[in-house]
Amino acid sequence: MTTATPRVRTGATQQPPAPEPGPRTTGPWLVATTVTLVLLALAPRYGYHRDELYFLLAGRHLDWGYVDQGPLVPALARLADTVAPGSLLVLRTPSALLAGGAVLLIAATARQFGADRRTQTFAAVLGATSGIVLATGHLLSTSTVDLVVWLAAALCTVRLLGTGDGRWALAVALLLGVGMFNKLLPALLAVGLVAGLALGGPRRLLRDRWVLAATALFGLLAAASLTWQAVNGFPQLGVAATISGGESSYSGRLDALLLHFVIISPFVVPIWVTGLEVLLRRSGWRSYRALGWAWLVVAGIVLFVGGKGYYDAPLLLVLTAAGAVVAAGWAARSRVRRALLAAVVVLTAASNAVLLLPVLPADRLPGFVVAVNYDAGETIGWPAFTDSLAAVYRTLPAQEQARAVILTGNYGEAGAVARFGAQRGLPAAYSGHNSMVDFGRPPDGADVVIAVGWSRPDRLRSWFTDVTLAGRVDLGVAVDNDENGGPIWLCRGLRRPWADIWDTEVRHRG
Repeated sequence: MTTATPRVRTGATQQPPAPEPGPRTTGPWLVATTVTLVLLALAPRYGYHRDELYFLLAGRHLDWGYVDQGPLVPALARLADTVAPGSLLVLRTPSALLAGGAVLLIAATARQFGADRRTQTFAAVLGATSGIVLATGHLLSTSTVDLVVWLAAALCTVRLLGTGDGRWALAVALLLGVGMFNKLLPALLAVGLVAGLALGGPRRLLRDRWVLAATALFGLLAAASLTWQAVNGFPQLGVAATISGGESSYSGRLDALLLHFVIISPFVVPIWVTGLEVLLRRSGWRSYRALGWAWLVVAGIVLFVGGKGYYDAPLLLVLTAAGAVVAAGWAARSRVRRALLAAVVVLTAASNAVLLLPVLPADRLPGFVVAVNYDAGETIGWPAFTDSLAAVYRTLPAQEQARAVILTGNYGEAGAVARFGAQRGLPAAYSGHNSMVDFGRPPDGADVVIAVGWSRPDRLRSWFTDVTLAGRVDLGVAVDNDENGGPIWLCRGLRRPWADIWDTEVRHRG
């Protein structure tokens, strides 16, 4: 194995020495194909994630933006559900393909850092077995698209820094600008990259005409993606405030900090820390110093504002690619060291597969899996959840059934009723959660409500004269998620018209 060797430049514009790119190889393609096939094979396991149910509903109400996301993933969900209605395999195929693409981008980044053929494959394996790639590759998610956008932009940035050719900045701007139509986080990466150049250099790029043109291009694309937010009063700021307050999964400063040490794998932490160290301190890597500073700035912002700990995970994979080059060179000197790196790969793959992929039986899922991977619990039991609501609905007299609706506390519950409710004879479900509030409110005559998703009835009693406990959600398995065992309330006697309370009281974000 070879490690990075300095690249010598000549010409009027001198650049700091950078590692020479390694040779091309097919190894990463084999790794990427394998991870995609594994994800496709496991795609039908368990069931929909509550975010996927939400995306399907949002896809029925296509718009240029939503309270908590851009239009890209709802459009993908709409396309998948049109091609193969009800197919989890088709719905999750884009994510499996994107995960394979992420693996190739990680290996390509390692190649730019000077990795030889074996080391590129090693970097690809580290990426393929990482928590962030497996978790986002299994589910249709905005984070899956975001991962690939960040990695592709980072690779173009490496090319920019390694060659000094400012035209690569246009590719970075295009990727980040288009990525803003998925979610707004690419703007965070843009801030980190500019700060990285200011802190780590080369600062002359901040005055490069191509970089300035790229800045204008990104501003134009960002303005287009932010138009819906601006017209609607920037509702994502409210969502961000809720996340900052720790009222969402994977949020809160302590959780965000801890997630950095497990989001790739605890066993890979020494490798990405090494990657950070060489980017910031070793002279042979000076050209890429801006990337190390970019991660420090982005991670610092995430922790300061209380964002989710996986927001900057793509940059951790960039650090991992750099660390893989050094680790491979270190391991080449000893059989024991090579065995140690092999153990890192095996332990990472085994632990992340159990924790993040549906490889264990859903009805015997250990509690520690859900404790570590909240999303696993949110993919289990949605048909049974809908059965629990149907059991309450069937107890109503016919005249009450005719004017009954379902009111849910979160978008996943409403999405479950939309997906499974019709075949159980259930009425329509409504919710005030995020963009669900804009998808329609109950009709004026709906004064009998089956409410689910409220642990306590206090808020419901401000809307209805009679609120009684009618049952509990029974998923049929002992999974500890947000729905299992939750109360189902039967509400009668609407105190005020829906139009008076829908936008002002029922609406909530998070």
